[in-house]
Amino acid sequence: MAGPPPRRRTAIWAFLPLLLFAALAALFYVRLYAGDPSELPSALIGRPVPAFELPPVEGLARNGAPVPGFSAADLKGEVTVVNVWASWCGPCRAEHPLLVELARDDRFRLVGLNYKDSPANATRFLNALGNPFSAVGADQSGRVGIDWGVYGVPETFVVGRDGTIAFKHVGPLDPDSLATRLKPAIEAALAKPATS
Repeated sequence: MAGPPPRRRTAIWAFLPLLLFAALAALFYVRLYAGDPSELPSALIGRPVPAFELPPVEGLARNGAPVPGFSAADLKGEVTVVNVWASWCGPCRAEHPLLVELARDDRFRLVGLNYKDSPANATRFLNALGNPFSAVGADQSGRVGIDWGVYGVPETFVVGRDGTIAFKHVGPLDPDSLATRLKPAIEAALAKPATS
């Protein structure tokens, strides 16, 4: 005998695209929810910060003195935490109290990279919530953020005394990520001896 009738073979081929679609959809679904987005790899870990120079946010002052901008050269000599934020970013507002708390530790500097924001909005944001940053650089074009490999705001980096990026956290900080990721990364950077 010659095998199944032609009609049955046609029915199997008709369902093949549906089976392929279902398999691909399942694969995409699993990959979409696999892993922690805050652990996105960064090609810059262990490398010097990119060369940059950011001007201060126009009009931003603390205690009557203008808050300075910062550059790559300013990130050498002491451990620095760089927080990438914007006034238009809801999660930045949510994490801000944790940054205010973090700034109380005087063993390291906390600086802000204001990403694609207007000076008036950035100033209003920090005046309303408090300014935890010793320096705030205005990256209005977003070019410096791109050089740092920023996926979106907020993001937080730890830079060692030698100007090397030691850690990157993607997304808003929360009490858990502050305690289990960022603070241990800061402690590790502080424990590392300064190199010349």
